[in-house]
Amino acid sequence: MSHLAQRERRSLSDLLLRVGPDAPTLCEGWTTADLAAHLVLRERRPDAAIGLVVPFLAGYTEDVQKKVRDGRSYEALVAAVRGGPPFPLRFSFIDEPMNTAEFFIHHEDVRRAQEGWEPRELDPEVERALWSRVRFMAKMAKKAAPVGLTLVSPGYGRVEVRSGQPAVTVTAPPGELLVFLSGRQQAASVDVAGDADAVERVRRAKFGL
Repeated sequence: MSHLAQRERRSLSDLLLRVGPDAPTLCEGWTTADLAAHLVLRERRPDAAIGLVVPFLAGYTEDVQKKVRDGRSYEALVAAVRGGPPFPLRFSFIDEPMNTAEFFIHHEDVRRAQEGWEPRELDPEVERALWSRVRFMAKMAKKAAPVGLTLVSPGYGRVEVRSGQPAVTVTAPPGELLVFLSGRQQAASVDVAGDADAVERVRRAKFGL
């Protein structure tokens, strides 16, 4: 199959052009122009991208992101998203682990924020690729899980995020679990089973990329 990260990049770029720069996204406070600027900054401004993970640099990152957004036309901004990172970072062994989850989730950020959106039907090859990202993100989600948490995807497997009681089980296709683990629990189409209080705590947990 073609590389999933690149497929999602192209599809997201097409969607960004269709909905325009002022459309809503699931990223609180961000329009589509803000999201596009985030993706360009992440790949082309490593000096500012560090603020995405280092809190005391977040203000600098926000300032640079606004300059990236406002310093060119929206069409040019989307073209930069479509063009991807500098050449050395385009090799699949770098691109796939770095960008598969990022672009799938941000594609859904735009899709699911629009009126009348419908779930995508993903083929098994894509779901298998997304399941591998779910398993990876589950490791990072352990500290954020407020109770025992297990993810189940029928036909693909199960992964324990955190052991313990009370326990919650979240069941869904891999793509929906990926949306859930990214901190977008309310937008994910999942079945959540467990004690009512524990379920509510999981739905409010600070998961995320």
